[in-house]
Amino acid sequence: MNPKYVDLDLSRAVRRRPVRAPSASGQPSHADSATDPLDALRRPHAFLGASHTGNERRTWAVIGLCVLMMLVEIVSGMLFHSMALLADGIHMATHAGAMLVSAGAYFYARRHVDDPRFSFGTGKIGDLAAFASAVVLAITSLLVLVESLGRLLHPKAIQFNEAIPVAILGLAINLASAWMLRSGHRHNGHAVALDSDLHDSHPHHHDNNLRAAYLHVMSDAAVSVLAIIGLSAGRELGWVWMDPVMGIVGACVIARWSARLLGVTGAVLLDVSPGQALTEVIRRRIETGGDRIADLHVWRVGPGHNAASLVVGGVNGLPPSAYRARLEGIPTLSHVTIEVEPISVA
Repeated sequence: MNPKYVDLDLSRAVRRRPVRAPSASGQPSHADSATDPLDALRRPHAFLGASHTGNERRTWAVIGLCVLMMLVEIVSGMLFHSMALLADGIHMATHAGAMLVSAGAYFYARRHVDDPRFSFGTGKIGDLAAFASAVVLAITSLLVLVESLGRLLHPKAIQFNEAIPVAILGLAINLASAWMLRSGHRHNGHAVALDSDLHDSHPHHHDNNLRAAYLHVMSDAAVSVLAIIGLSAGRELGWVWMDPVMGIVGACVIARWSARLLGVTGAVLLDVSPGQALTEVIRRRIETGGDRIADLHVWRVGPGHNAASLVVGGVNGLPPSAYRARLEGIPTLSHVTIEVEPISVA
């Protein structure tokens, strides 16, 4: 007996249905008819985060702030002959470039949300951009570490009175950027209970693209704080070595954040199971009345969206739709493919 298959999408997303041209006779074809039985089985594959549009706007706003600050610092540096201002302006340009990667990912994912070339939608484009941002953060931490070690071994004269205001200004801009991104980052971090009797503090529905943008500005803010501490100690106490030491500490902090972001986004890109909690809920709901799961795969397809593929050994002759009904109501489960194989119980 052939196995029964059903490909089901439990997402609440609504997909725009394309308008087809009428047939040569001028009448709608069978595929265009509202009574086409396949219409009930066709499912959307729009697996973008619930706050996708809002997070995209926040990212573009931060880019605008960075570009404005970059122009102010570069122009001021040229007018006042300040290398510190010029250097920070150039650094702000690289910061804006990193933000552009995040914003571009939001735009591309939204623009191609209905593109059939993406089998499971464009929800993971943000994770790809976040992975690239994590690599950039890792390279940044390495460069800061090398430069700080060089300054520690070969000290250079520091213009404290000029450098400290620049560091304070950079900190203010980074804090403003972090505040703009924080509301979306916090909104995407709320835990969602997967079942009435399940307590899971790891919801696995963060927007990693926004998280990467947030970590970029927070890493800059951390470096600015450490720079202010080091420069102040150098000016007031004569501890010139404190500035490069704070740079080394900052490099370690950035490296740690980068490693965590690489781990999280790499797991998504490699389709690592989002956690034991979701698979346990699926097993508990399916394995009733003698039915058993022979094979189960769960992976993330976008922020707040997971997909599952399972093979069920059925003893009651139930159709796949009956198993679908058992999985309804799981907030993060958006797409399910079920294969039913009849089995006999000895």
